[in-house]
Amino acid sequence: MNIIEIINYTDAVRDALTDLLPQLSSSPERLTEGELLEIIQSDKTHLLMAEEDDRYIGSLTLVVFRIPSGTRARIEDLVVQETARGRGVGRSLVQKAIEMADALGAEAVDLTTHPSREAANTLYKKLGFEIRETNAYRRGAP
Repeated sequence: MNIIEIINYTDAVRDALTDLLPQLSSSPERLTEGELLEIIQSDKTHLLMAEEDDRYIGSLTLVVFRIPSGTRARIEDLVVQETARGRGVGRSLVQKAIEMADALGAEAVDLTTHPSREAANTLYKKLGFEIRETNAYRRGAP
């Protein structure tokens, strides 16, 4: 298995994300070519994919940004193909994201997951993430 950063658009990447994202969210929208290009071409977002036997079996997006108090990073949309779970794919993706965040000067890496995702919560703790006491708020589109 290889973890690679996607730096060029291909239909194979878009098709893989179309297959992976429903395993993460019950209402994902299919990315257009333009939307995927926007993610790939931004210097703030880094799309990482796990590749094995010429197919993509997992992905995550690392977002690195500067705010007045420093450089921060977030891991978003980590998903592993159901048939590949339990084989270290998620761990490899997160480890690569942490390495990239460090190299890009991030002072912290944040992520969120639902408490019911026991395997994910266990993985994050093993990788040194700590639960933060905070209120998470979200405002959807009007």
